[in-house]
Amino acid sequence: MKTLEVLGNPTEQKYTVQAATSEHLHLAEAICHEMEESAKARGTGIAKRSPEYLRVKINEGKAIIATDNNGDFVGFCYIETWEHGNFVANSGLIVKPEWRQYGVAKKVKEFAFQLSRTKYPDAKIIGITTSLAVMKINSELGYEPTTFSRLPVDDAFWNGCKSCVNYDVLSRTDRKLCLCTGMIFDPEWEKKAKERTEEEPAPTQETSKQEIHSGWNFLKDVKVLERLKSIKEKLFLRLKSRKSERELA
Repeated sequence: MKTLEVLGNPTEQKYTVQAATSEHLHLAEAICHEMEESAKARGTGIAKRSPEYLRVKINEGKAIIATDNNGDFVGFCYIETWEHGNFVANSGLIVKPEWRQYGVAKKVKEFAFQLSRTKYPDAKIIGITTSLAVMKINSELGYEPTTFSRLPVDDAFWNGCKSCVNYDVLSRTDRKLCLCTGMIFDPEWEKKAKERTEEEPAPTQETSKQEIHSGWNFLKDVKVLERLKSIKEKLFLRLKSRKSERELA
């Protein structure tokens, strides 16, 4: 993966996106601090990680970092694997507040996605998020919404949710539902699409739309996702309130 230089905010500072190396180890504490502050501000959890954990990811070549002209951290995420590499996730995406709205998150996610596909070409790439902005980025990369039943059964995957304020929702529903939306990219989709292109004639106007896999249209379905998110928040938070009332009675 090549280093990517991008023109950033209105002050015309450039930021660089690359696979993190040993020269970025000293930034681990600042990144963890920003993750914690972001989780507090949003009221939902980014899986809490220690600086030591991030340093391990950096040393393994499984972290992506964006830095400004001074070498300071701008954005970050890392790669995690489960079930012997069958599943991969680009986790802990964070961008410093002053650099948001300038495309940093998208560039970091794109780099992480390509690095994941290079390291684990046959793995399903997954994620869970409450952020519609992250869902949009994921959809542009080829992810589609999925049920939690298609995500890893490995406890280590779900343990990352324990630091989230909504973890009780996930626990009470036996990992079937939460305020997050599950998303997945399956490399088999591309393989099958390529096989169809090679083996079948070009589709005509009469070809049924159902026969052509066109992927998920985020912009078309975003209102549905917003409504679903609102319903889940009202339902689960109401149940949480009732549980608290019973415990106090």
